[in-house]
Amino acid sequence: MGALTPTAPGLEFCGMRKVLIADPHEVVRWGVWDLLRSSGGFELCGETGDGRGAIEQARKTAPDVAVLDVALPGPGGFELLRQLGPRTAAVVLTEARSEDVVRDCLGAGAMAYVLKSDPLAMLLEAVRSVVAGKPFLTPGIAQLLVVDLFGRKRELRRSREALTAREREVLQLLAEGMSNKEVARALAIGARTVETHRMNLMAKLECRSIAQLVRYAVRNQLVCA
Repeated sequence: MGALTPTAPGLEFCGMRKVLIADPHEVVRWGVWDLLRSSGGFELCGETGDGRGAIEQARKTAPDVAVLDVALPGPGGFELLRQLGPRTAAVVLTEARSEDVVRDCLGAGAMAYVLKSDPLAMLLEAVRSVVAGKPFLTPGIAQLLVVDLFGRKRELRRSREALTAREREVLQLLAEGMSNKEVARALAIGARTVETHRMNLMAKLECRSIAQLVRYAVRNQLVCA
């Protein structure tokens, strides 16, 4: 079975939405296009099995919708998401169910996230939703994010409760870029005491370096930016 063939160039779009499909598996690309074609209202403007080809086709065709897997070879799905134009609504169709991957995709510009194990009707609903300008998450992915959110909130609460007032002061000054000696002078304590506080902070917040410690503190609002 060869590559997918877009409808003849002479056909007027008549309000039809142009779709780019990017997936490493040809059978998936065929299945997605067959679903969209049978539902009506969509025009295939490109298909590819790798990230580089997807980026090139997106630049040439300016699709209205891109259905893609983040596991594309080459530059990859995340790079494709970042390079899609503002008029292209991206639907991620993948096997990856990690909350980190979901957040990264949404942060890179995806409007919908669907698992390949989800029903076909859910993918169609996702595409129609993004065409209407509305984000879409399957119930399973939405639940995953909610569970992760509550888990992070609990972790943040534990982190805040675990820090002493002095550790908070040390953390704030470290986040401002001060060295151990500068923190010691600012707080009128010994440099060894600052080092002890720093080691305790890294242990409590499970950070391996000052840079990671500061990023964690800023991201979780443990310090004033």
